[in-house]
Amino acid sequence: MLHYPNFNPIAFDLGSIHVHWYGLMYLFSFMGVWALANYRIYRQSWAPLKNNDEVLDAIFYGAMGVILGGRVGYMLFYDLPNFSAQPLIFFKVWDGGMSFHGGLLGVILALWFYAYQKKLAFFELTDFFAPLVPIGLGLGRLGNFINGELWGRVTTSSLGMVFPRAGALPRYPSQLIELFLEGICLFIFLWVLSLKHRPRMFMSAWFLIGYSICRIIAEFFRQPDPQLGYLAFGWVTMGQLLSLPMFALGIVLLYLSLKKFK
Repeated sequence: MLHYPNFNPIAFDLGSIHVHWYGLMYLFSFMGVWALANYRIYRQSWAPLKNNDEVLDAIFYGAMGVILGGRVGYMLFYDLPNFSAQPLIFFKVWDGGMSFHGGLLGVILALWFYAYQKKLAFFELTDFFAPLVPIGLGLGRLGNFINGELWGRVTTSSLGMVFPRAGALPRYPSQLIELFLEGICLFIFLWVLSLKHRPRMFMSAWFLIGYSICRIIAEFFRQPDPQLGYLAFGWVTMGQLLSLPMFALGIVLLYLSLKKFK
């Protein structure tokens, strides 16, 4: 059995301000995306963005989409009864609650607006950023692990880990499993694909397909949200259910990409 390190979720203090590791993971994510986006501009002549200022503008739009969309998504997908009864809990971000699927919708809307303003092809922009998204996914799961939250299902395997806030039974460290699948594996897969000039929508399609597969697999190790539990058959979770439309859309985009832009 593995032992959970007793992390302090607060990285450091700035006077009376507590800087949390989870917040730093957002900062490191945006820094990583910024660095690799500029690398792609330098190395790949087909990149739709041409300079650092354009990269920073697009990341700013994307960051707003992640934060607002992630919070709205959590309220709608995972905590709708409480949100309906107390709408102001939307602003209680210190209590946690962010949804990847909501954040993805927020980013899509934000990048669409940015592309419209700059007269760029929307899918060229999403194709450009698709290989970079796993950076944020992986660091976000690392932040979950440091916080000791979103733990896995009870297990008797050697991977079991006792989380202080989850009782005495060993559980899968599902945060690390998701870091490996959604962060490391998905990043390597998409980055290798992006080294060659691909048809429009190709990278966006493979991001949707790859993430949905990784998330569906990871959900078999993760404890479902207590307010929802399993949605069907004693094993289907909200994360899996929300990933199915992503997978279907990815297949459609891949088909259109190979048919129209081959």
